[in-house]
Amino acid sequence: MLADPAHRAFDALRTEIAKIEAGGRVGKGVLPFGVADLDARLPGGGLPLGALHEVAGGGSGAVDGAASALFAAGLAARTVGQVLWCVTRADLFAPALFQAGLAPERVIFLEAGDEKTVLACCEEGLRHGGLGAVVGEVSRLSQTASRRLQLAAETGSTLGIVVRRWRRQADAADFGQPTAANTRWRVSPLPSSPLPTTGVGRARWFIELIRCKAGERAEFELEACDAAGRLALPADVADGPMAAPSWERRAAG
Repeated sequence: MLADPAHRAFDALRTEIAKIEAGGRVGKGVLPFGVADLDARLPGGGLPLGALHEVAGGGSGAVDGAASALFAAGLAARTVGQVLWCVTRADLFAPALFQAGLAPERVIFLEAGDEKTVLACCEEGLRHGGLGAVVGEVSRLSQTASRRLQLAAETGSTLGIVVRRWRRQADAADFGQPTAANTRWRVSPLPSSPLPTTGVGRARWFIELIRCKAGERAEFELEACDAAGRLALPADVADGPMAAPSWERRAAG
């Protein structure tokens, strides 16, 4: 079925906005999620490479922080090449990253003394151009720092991801401040997929695309990254609303 004139006009306008924001720079391609409903919400049909993206947990707890880190690991796992992961403390759990598709031998772990150094190392990694992805964990990200990372990512085809992890509740408010990131995501854990027998099914996440250049906000209920780093649409929500039922149950609890 052909799109109506209003949708065609909107798509054309979105394309022109993307060209203006690119400032004449050549695109580096995209990394599709492989979930049709999600990719359809992203200009180009996937996550832009050679660009900066932000990810945060839906809350300040450890479980929410872990979900955001695993979301980033799944993205990095599907790039080609080594992955530079910069942190301020050695609290990454390599087996969990491996379950999200990111093998330990692909990861260069860098422990810096403070967040300023983490951002500086991420910038150098992005400028290098020979890495598949660069991931940095920080609690705060200023407009200036994010712009430097975005410009560094544009020099190559490297995927840049900033995982916002908060040690204090007060730091979470900084996530509402504007940055130069191409997309901004929020990931919250949900009850796992039901199994026909007793046991724990595949983890689920409530994923919010809360900012997307030349795109719109969106919400999804998806199964968490598998061993190949891929998300999936749960079978029991494939034919209905993507987010509301489980998210409402979680909020009510």
